[in-house]
Amino acid sequence: MGTMQANVYIKDKLFELFRGDGLCVSTPTGSTAYNKSAGGAVLSSELEAIQVSEIASINNRVFRTLGSPLIISPSEWVRVEPAQEGEMLLTCDTELVSHQQVKAITYRISKQKIAFAQYRHTQFWQRVSESFIGVKPND
Repeated sequence: MGTMQANVYIKDKLFELFRGDGLCVSTPTGSTAYNKSAGGAVLSSELEAIQVSEIASINNRVFRTLGSPLIISPSEWVRVEPAQEGEMLLTCDTELVSHQQVKAITYRISKQKIAFAQYRHTQFWQRVSESFIGVKPND
């Protein structure tokens, strides 16, 4: 398996021809650590957004990428179409999907919302501070 080559569309308009190790797509509360390690931002959990961060992108005469994370609003969507057929590696949280003939993947914010039982009493920014900086607020 070599580098990923894909056409990236925003709202069905070609945005870039991507080549690199991959793309990290996450919500504000999902994949925060991995997305941050790929150069993405930590988004407030109150935002309704999707973040797309490039993982080791290649920029040359043929493949031109933005090189910065994209923040996608609820009225937009991102579609990733592999530029070549063949084996791809797709992970979603801890699930691994491989050996699939992926034609396209579309990411958008659902209009449906889910409710969680309150199991985390810690506020979002406090969890971020404790996880990444190691500081408990009000210490």
